[in-house]
Amino acid sequence: MRRKTSLVLLALAVFFAALSPLLRWYAFPRLAKIPANQYQDMVLEAKDATLIDYNDGMKSKKVPKVTIVQTLKGNVEASEKIEKTAGKDVVVWDGLSYVVGPDGKMVSKIPERYIFDAHTQEPVHATGEMVDGDPVKREGIEFKFPFLTEKRDYEYFDAQARTSAPIHYKGTQTFRGVDVYYFEQTIPWTKVPFPKTMPVQGITPASLAKTGTTRWYTTVRKFWVEPLTGAPVYGEELHTEELRGGTLLGGRDKVTVFAGDVKMREDYIRHTVDLVKSNRTLVLLMTSYLPWGFLILGLLLLALSLWLEARGRRPAATKVEEPEPVTA
Repeated sequence: MRRKTSLVLLALAVFFAALSPLLRWYAFPRLAKIPANQYQDMVLEAKDATLIDYNDGMKSKKVPKVTIVQTLKGNVEASEKIEKTAGKDVVVWDGLSYVVGPDGKMVSKIPERYIFDAHTQEPVHATGEMVDGDPVKREGIEFKFPFLTEKRDYEYFDAQARTSAPIHYKGTQTFRGVDVYYFEQTIPWTKVPFPKTMPVQGITPASLAKTGTTRWYTTVRKFWVEPLTGAPVYGEELHTEELRGGTLLGGRDKVTVFAGDVKMREDYIRHTVDLVKSNRTLVLLMTSYLPWGFLILGLLLLALSLWLEARGRRPAATKVEEPEPVTA
């Protein structure tokens, strides 16, 4: 009986010991992915910003606040269509960056479609990938970092410039009780396209091009990223846009279109941190808690099996009987 029990325990020990690395290195990369139907929004604000007034001689003015609403909506139908030829799990995010001035009126709106691998966040190039209606071919990541983010630089796509540039790992910090990696990217002054939708009726990118006036942009992009999930818990941009040259400026060399320190609104910071903490626990379960737990359980079962086997092989003590007395 002891030998049978020992063999069963040995089999269970082998099973759990083998399950530990399989869960971490085989199951996790296949199970951890972004859902195709995910929807998220984010509100950012730039307080005490500079904003151009198109109706007042195109002058730059100080305003109390500029609000940027960013939405990302998973397009399930489009992702399923692309998956048929891509041969992998694909997520399609239809995004919109909507900028509102202090008077509640639109300043600009830029739509984009971001197509990427649901597991690795690497871009997937397919028909429909665009920024503001312009076809693009992304290199690197955008919006989200990979699961198990590493302490290294990544290529990060800039939607304004339509190009990718390194975003540099700057160190480990603690943000609202969460250990995070801090990343920073600087986009130098770059000539960028005008938005397709302008805030003034009748003005289009084509009409602006005829004036010879060009649009320039620079930014310092900052992310505080929770490394297990790859999700930014906080983001900030030191953002500046200018119009330069041409007849539109009435002889001026340049005019600031927008300048401000864009930060996440406090209520969205709290919501994001809570959500990331919850998702972080799930990732830890797959990468640490269960693999180590199964390995320790396997070792304990192995030790118990060997102990039972040793006891089963121990020779039983024999009782020596006294000889009966012999009588004459």
